[in-house]
Amino acid sequence: MDYTHPGRIERLNSAVEDSRLGKWFKITERRTTFTTELRAGTATFLTMAYILAVNASILSDSGATCTISDCINPSKTCKFPPNVDPGYASCVSHARRDLIAATAIASLVGSFIMGVFANLPLGLAPGMGANAYLAYSIVGFHGSGSLSYGDALTVVFMEGLVFLLISAVGLRAQLAKLVPRPVRVSASAGIGLFLAFIGLQNNQGIGLVGYSPSTLLTLAACPSSDMVSVAPVQTFSNGTIALIPDATASGAIYCLHGHMQSPTFWLSVVGLLIISYCLIYRVKGAIIYGIIFVTAISWFRGTSVTIFPDTPAGNDSFSYFKNVVSVHRIKSTAFALKFGSLGQGRFWLAFLTFLYVDVLDTTGTLYSMARFAGFVDEKGDFEGQYFAFMSDASAIVFGSLMGTSPVTAFIESSTGIREGGRTGLTALTVSGWFFLSYFFTPLLAAIPGWAVGPPMIVVGVFMMRSVTEVRWDDMKEALPAFLTLILMPLTYSIAYGLIAGIGAFVALNSLDWILRGFKRIGASRRCHEDTGDFAIGERENKQIEVV
Repeated sequence: MDYTHPGRIERLNSAVEDSRLGKWFKITERRTTFTTELRAGTATFLTMAYILAVNASILSDSGATCTISDCINPSKTCKFPPNVDPGYASCVSHARRDLIAATAIASLVGSFIMGVFANLPLGLAPGMGANAYLAYSIVGFHGSGSLSYGDALTVVFMEGLVFLLISAVGLRAQLAKLVPRPVRVSASAGIGLFLAFIGLQNNQGIGLVGYSPSTLLTLAACPSSDMVSVAPVQTFSNGTIALIPDATASGAIYCLHGHMQSPTFWLSVVGLLIISYCLIYRVKGAIIYGIIFVTAISWFRGTSVTIFPDTPAGNDSFSYFKNVVSVHRIKSTAFALKFGSLGQGRFWLAFLTFLYVDVLDTTGTLYSMARFAGFVDEKGDFEGQYFAFMSDASAIVFGSLMGTSPVTAFIESSTGIREGGRTGLTALTVSGWFFLSYFFTPLLAAIPGWAVGPPMIVVGVFMMRSVTEVRWDDMKEALPAFLTLILMPLTYSIAYGLIAGIGAFVALNSLDWILRGFKRIGASRRCHEDTGDFAIGERENKQIEVV
């Protein structure tokens, strides 16, 4: 048996500890080793690497920077099923590849800044929830929303600058405390439900949930050949029915028949079980293993679950896939900001929503991870706090320039901390893995929606933990919390859920605030009268003494 290998590792750890690198990252002070940090960073990356495919898939659902002008035969309906224009489809496919590369670059930069300057074992990447809000609520499904993708990137860019300013002057923690507690607690659960709802659908998930003309939603999971689009119609007074002019059809959301017979659905169920069992037995990289299994099966051509069908789009995707390794140049989303909607109310609504989510979610994640690692002191502060706040804010600005949604600290960083990560070397390792992933964009672009649906559901499960912190026996807290978490998925908007929760909290507590105000006024008057009488008495006594 070879006993020299452990000695080499010990010598390597000792050498790094005594070097400038070890002193900069305080390896000895934090009771860790160089190899432990490398292992912890690798574990963190494995648990959050799913974001490369998931983020690109969600954002490309908005059509990204593709417009009607990319259609071979331009029309108002060329972007929507059942007659998606080949030119537009090709544009979206290329945009998805750009978004994978943008996600990798934004993640490596954010993790690098966090590791070098904050010296914390936290990985950063575009956050789940914020990407869904940008894609489905702001830009809308293939550009059917209120802002273009370029305008949405401008929202993220400007919000990032303000967020950076707030972080620089130290207002982040104070702003997070202004949000009502029930809304703050339930917001993450609502986002989790939103993500799980997306993961259950057909466009970007496993396809279990579909449209129903009578109940809005119902069981689906039928083959793609049995899915049809839905178009809005109007009924005239004479009883005739016609399509609404200039209206667009939906995606393939209506299941005609063949319920629960979709082969891709059952493949995704297997992927979900793999992820779940890995989590049960605490296998590192559980989510990525499920994605890899489903994706690998989907790469075989000529099967019912292939991602490369015998179509022009499938052939184009397969040709790009065969490159395997490629230095991908971001063409469509990099520096795609537009400033044409600055004067519109919906622009600033999106701005405030992003700012709120970043102040609340990112700050909460940083504090929870620092507490989990044992860095938080009795005052609630932790070492590297200032630069940690500056790190994710800077990454948001940089990510928007690359074309992606806001970057945030990932809760999956707890995996690396559990592996022993205690310094910024863990974050630097995460950054290094994202750097390597940038060169494998062709492989990452071939990950199908039914492979990313299961992890979205699992992430939703993780985010539901916060509901236990709601005091459900207090209606003043229960109703705002419930409206926040239920309206996010049902209205397909994080903003509407937050508005409903805050509005309900203000409405239910306004009477108490008014009564408290009257009581304080009354108490102040009584105190003033008592003070006034006492003052007169003092003056009289002083006059007597003088005499």
